[in-house]
Amino acid sequence: MPPPTPTRTAPPVGAAKPGAKKVASAGAISIFTLAIMNIVAVVSLRGLPAEAEYGVSAIFYYLFAAIVFLVPVSLVAAELATGWPEKGGVFRWVGEAFGPRWAFVAMFMLWTEVTVWFPTALTFGAVSLAFTGSDQSWDKTLSADKLFVLAIVLSIYWLATFIAFRGVGVFARVSKWGGIIGTIIPALVLIVLGFAYLLSGAHLQVNLAWKDLVPDFSNFKNIVLAAGIFLFYAGMEMNAIHVKEVRNPTRNYPIAIFVSSIATVAIFVLGTLAIAFIIPKASINLTQSLLVAYFDMFKWAHIAWLAPVMAVALAIGVLAGIVTWVSGPSSGLLVVAKAGYMPRFWQHTNKHGMATHILLVQAMVVTVLSVLFVVLPTVQAAYQILSQLTVILYLVMYLLMFAAAIYLRSSQSNRPRPYKIPGGNIGMWLVGGVGFLGSLLALILSFVPPGQIKVGSPALYVGILIVLSVVLVAVPFAIYAVRKPHWRNPDSDFAPFTWEAAGGHLDAPVEPGIGTGGVTPAVTTGAAGQ
Repeated sequence: MPPPTPTRTAPPVGAAKPGAKKVASAGAISIFTLAIMNIVAVVSLRGLPAEAEYGVSAIFYYLFAAIVFLVPVSLVAAELATGWPEKGGVFRWVGEAFGPRWAFVAMFMLWTEVTVWFPTALTFGAVSLAFTGSDQSWDKTLSADKLFVLAIVLSIYWLATFIAFRGVGVFARVSKWGGIIGTIIPALVLIVLGFAYLLSGAHLQVNLAWKDLVPDFSNFKNIVLAAGIFLFYAGMEMNAIHVKEVRNPTRNYPIAIFVSSIATVAIFVLGTLAIAFIIPKASINLTQSLLVAYFDMFKWAHIAWLAPVMAVALAIGVLAGIVTWVSGPSSGLLVVAKAGYMPRFWQHTNKHGMATHILLVQAMVVTVLSVLFVVLPTVQAAYQILSQLTVILYLVMYLLMFAAAIYLRSSQSNRPRPYKIPGGNIGMWLVGGVGFLGSLLALILSFVPPGQIKVGSPALYVGILIVLSVVLVAVPFAIYAVRKPHWRNPDSDFAPFTWEAAGGHLDAPVEPGIGTGGVTPAVTTGAAGQ
């Protein structure tokens, strides 16, 4: 059950509190800004070299993952975010279907996995800045200097945290312009130069034969890769937490999702091929090859002076991505905490309404992980396990999200949905079912030890992953079990779940309008599910 609430009648869902002022940030995010925020949240150019190693078969992986994961995530998130635009994001969606306990699990998984993920993303930013010199051999040496990497990692993360402190308007602008400068423009430069290199007739480092497009799935490692690439597209749902700050969200949110999805697939496919054109497979380095590819392309195009500029731009892109990810899950966790699901310590906000205590605790955890990751070489294998753990936790959240979308089509069939997956319930079962099964496959294969990384005993590797997964999934259940009435913040603007307004039961039938704002209509009677 949800945390005990005062006996007074809850205000109509979506209604403002007496004397409340309009939120200054309402309508602050345009279609263009949201599309860029989505691209920045999902696209990371640092992952392209890993896929370039597979040549043209990477196209198959990207398209397959887009069909069975990105498209379902995008469509489901669009329906859920516009059908339930009240605050809460994935917590709202899962809670509407399965109650607050499972909703809290979903939100906690999102916040935990992104906290552990930060050091790997930030390391790429440090490597980018190392390549701002004119001597590539010296740049490679600097990028391998652990103290340099640690200093840059912590500087970028804490800067992103302080930017997030400034509120929605500030971090949205940083995300938009940082994404344009550090992700969109570098991606376009990479693609244009890469394909110019192809059309020039220069020697290619990859075979472009059609027969190589479909991978050899008799090799089990290729099956594991096909599942692992799903998480390249993770994050499209994350900015749904800001749906109430989007101008005309019922129309603009789905448009932004569509635009960012198409752009994401194009950047991944074309960018990966561009790197494969110029970097030999045997020479690919997961942290340096993107920068080396830019350097080689600029040298070929006789504009080598642009290499340091591009390195700085990529670092700015990392900052924009970190700001987006720092702000999104922490804002969602704040909403959940103030609704009564976490102690008051976690509910502290500054004058901009940002979750300062959550952000600071997250920053301290990231700092500790970064020190271990960068400074102590003996923990590299352990960090590989933690990195894989982030994938598992994220997929748990996705399984709950897809299951909630399918269930809500029948349990709240009358709920107004400005955007609705076409095809009726069959369409939802098809789209949501494909996403659920794809996520489940990826989750199962996440426990398979990676063939390209030495992890010691495979049995120990799998055992540690299972234990850590069970423990971290159990944590939100434990917090939920000990929640206290006084945890609920009287200033919380978390609207009641639709089923709460309809009578307090998950299977209580509801009429159109409940939970959508305005005066709550009378609760209907009859069998559950009508």
